[in-house]
Amino acid sequence: MDIALLRTFLEVAKVRHFGKAAETLCVTQSAVSARIKQLESTLGVELFIRKRGDIQLTVAGNRLQRHAETIVKGWARARQDIAMESSLSDSIAIGCMNDLWAILVKAVCLELSRKTPEMMIQVEILTRDTLIQRLTAGLLDLVFMFEPPQMSELLIRKVMDVPLLMVSSHPGLSANEAVQADYTMVDWGNSFATQHAEHFPDVTMPRLRCGSGDLAYDLIREQGGTAYLAEQMVTQALQQGTLFQVEDAPVLERQIYLVIRPESEQRQPIKSAWEYLKPSR
Repeated sequence: MDIALLRTFLEVAKVRHFGKAAETLCVTQSAVSARIKQLESTLGVELFIRKRGDIQLTVAGNRLQRHAETIVKGWARARQDIAMESSLSDSIAIGCMNDLWAILVKAVCLELSRKTPEMMIQVEILTRDTLIQRLTAGLLDLVFMFEPPQMSELLIRKVMDVPLLMVSSHPGLSANEAVQADYTMVDWGNSFATQHAEHFPDVTMPRLRCGSGDLAYDLIREQGGTAYLAEQMVTQALQQGTLFQVEDAPVLERQIYLVIRPESEQRQPIKSAWEYLKPSR
């Protein structure tokens, strides 16, 4: 199977237009059409429903998309490992959810770079489902996330508690006042939502909702307001007096977990990361 065929398929599936896919891939539109026909012929199925101005994936196309992403990413990583500079002795591919970069993963990468300068480090920030997909496919060596899936084929270790503080750009607010006006509801996951509902059962639907603490933090800095944010995100702002902790608001907690495949446990890069992350540190 020519990897170029799968790359072309993925680009068409992304943009839903043969001409736009051709521009991105720097080939002609006829070349894109020919590659898709060749791929369909090889697999013996139609991958797209072609209508004027509307290209949709077939059921088979939807099934292929996930596998194609895994194959293309796996091939890229294989080429990367093979071509690795002779001065580099090993590599590690780390994945995390967006907010975890600032909270923890940045520090892990800096520590690994300091202690093992001969190791190549790759970092990807992805959604929870994509992290698990790429970990199980061997495209990532370890991932950091909230609420990991309970899968027997994965090893899960808790590495950090994350206090979530209600902070505001307005000083002197009570918790009940803070959640009623200029409040941004951050999606910190199911356990946070449950705790939040228990503490604030009568809160009205907030005007702003977002799935990222970083995004909520940016909004508050730009236009003011209140949100639950990770303590590690706001320590400096609290010290400088640009944000204020809502004193009577409960501190809620999330846990960060490291997730790996069992066969990776004894690899030196994984052991180095775990040594730094041990809760006793």
